[in-house]
Amino acid sequence: MSDVFAGLPADDPDTMARLRTRLAARAGHEDLLDVAYRTLDTPAGTLLLAATGLGLVRIAYAVQDHDAALQQLADLVSPRVLHAPGRLDEAARQIDAYFARRRTGFDLPLDRRLSKGFRRDVLTRLLDIPYGGTSSYAQVAAAAGRPRAFRAAGTACATNPLPLVVPCHRVVRSDGAAGSYAGGEPAKHLLLDLESAAAGPAG
Repeated sequence: MSDVFAGLPADDPDTMARLRTRLAARAGHEDLLDVAYRTLDTPAGTLLLAATGLGLVRIAYAVQDHDAALQQLADLVSPRVLHAPGRLDEAARQIDAYFARRRTGFDLPLDRRLSKGFRRDVLTRLLDIPYGGTSSYAQVAAAAGRPRAFRAAGTACATNPLPLVVPCHRVVRSDGAAGSYAGGEPAKHLLLDLESAAAGPAG
């Protein structure tokens, strides 16, 4: 792939961006791209989006360290990770629409390989929590088949590789407090407030 460097003068300020574009295009054409990623600015902060051929595999908030998330993907999925924003255009469009209150759910293929066992069972159940609604950790644990495992349910939410799209922000403490969130408590409150306002009053 050395010819991707051709015609890119070293003193060109756009060289790196153009090089990444060429590398991603060539890697995709030669089937050498296993994980594509991009970033997306949102009201909840800058998100890292990553996808494999199976679907969206990782979403990370800035507070989770995007570099660490990319390293996790290289370690657990494939070292062939490239910035290829075009591969994530549809995910970005749907997330933008969500924050604009034009979308209440996501229609995206998901690659769930980063979650296994009970954690994966819990995350699957999160998709049943309706937009604008919440469930407690105990309720989610019970729905996943282990009513006493509310702490494990909390761990599953904390390590959710696909926050926002798999809505762990809708899981709250039994006393009604929002509780912690991988993207930070301000982000969780923002998401809950956005959904509550858009959903309107019950009944």
